[in-house]
Amino acid sequence: MKVLIDSGAIDVRAVWFEDGKVKMIDQRILPHQFQIVEFTSYLEVAEAIKNMTVRGAPAIGAAAAYGMALAYLQKVNLAEAATVLKATRPTAFDLFYAVDKMLEAAAKNEDLLEAAENYAEQIVDKCRRIGGYGAELIANDYVIMTHCNAGALATVDVGTALAPMRVARDQGKKIFVYASETRPRLQGMKLTAWELLNEGIPHKIIADGASGAVMRNGVDMVIVGADRIAANGDFANKIGTFDKAVLAHELGIPFYVAAPVSTFDFSIQSGQEIVIEDRAEEEVTVVDGVRIAPCGCHALNPSFDMSEAKYVTAFITEIGVLTPSEIGRIREYYQ
Repeated sequence: MKVLIDSGAIDVRAVWFEDGKVKMIDQRILPHQFQIVEFTSYLEVAEAIKNMTVRGAPAIGAAAAYGMALAYLQKVNLAEAATVLKATRPTAFDLFYAVDKMLEAAAKNEDLLEAAENYAEQIVDKCRRIGGYGAELIANDYVIMTHCNAGALATVDVGTALAPMRVARDQGKKIFVYASETRPRLQGMKLTAWELLNEGIPHKIIADGASGAVMRNGVDMVIVGADRIAANGDFANKIGTFDKAVLAHELGIPFYVAAPVSTFDFSIQSGQEIVIEDRAEEEVTVVDGVRIAPCGCHALNPSFDMSEAKYVTAFITEIGVLTPSEIGRIREYYQ
C-alpha cells in the first residue's frame, strides 16, 4: 500500500516477516501515528491479533500464519500454538483457515516460514484478482459506499472492498466514495479514509446514522468486506453492515460483498451459526481515554453483525463474481 509520510511516499504491507520477526503496522494508532511494531513469539502475535494491532480477516490470517512460523522456528508445540492463535478472534474465518493450512504444511514436513510467506503472497494475489473482477462492476462517475475497513490494512495489501475502487481509479474511471465512520472503533474514519487519502481517491466520511439519507440521495453501489460467509451466503461483517444491507435492498441499490474464498465457511449452513464476538464495553463508553457515557451506564458491544444472503447482489471473489445461488462453485475451488 502507498503511505504518505513526512519523508514522502513509501510502499509497505500491513504484516510481513523480516529478520526473524513478524512485523506489522500498528493500526490502533492510525491515522495520527504511523508505527511499525515487531514480535518475536507466537504469543506476542496472538496478543496483537486480540488487541487489534492487526485486524481485518485476511490480514489476521496472514499474521496467524506467521505466528505459526515463529512457533515452528522456535520448536514450540504447534498444536498448542494453533489453539492459542485460534482463540484470539472467534468470528474471522480466515484465522482458522490459515492456522489449519500451517498445520497441514507441518504434517507434510514443509518449512512453515515458507508456507506462511506463500500464504501471504496468495492473499495479495487474490485481492488483485478481486479488484479486477470488481472493477468491471464500476462505471464511470459511480458513487460507492463502503463500511469499516476492507482495504490494504485489512488484507496484507491491495484490499477486498477497496480493491475494485483502486483498479477502477487506475482504469481512469471517476469515482467517489462514502466511508461510514464505523463506530465504536471508527475503522472507517481512521483507516479507510486514510487509505483513500493516500491513494488520492475522492471521498467523504459520513456518520453511521447518515447512511440511509446518503444512499437515498444518490449511491450507485455498496461494497463491503466479510469476516465469515456461511454455505448459504449469509455473512458476518463489522457491526453496522446489516443496516446498510437492508437499506440497499429497500432502495434498490446493488450490494456487493468482496472476499476471498478462504472467508467461506462451508462447515456452517447459515449465518445463525456464526459466533459473533462481543468486545469490552469501554470501546463504546470511552473515547481516547475519556469516558463519554454517564458513570454507572453500561454498553453492549457486538463487534460484528450478520446479514442474510437475500440482501447480497453478488460476492466478488478471486474466481469471479458469484450470486448467492452460485457460491457452491467455491467448493470445487477448494478441491
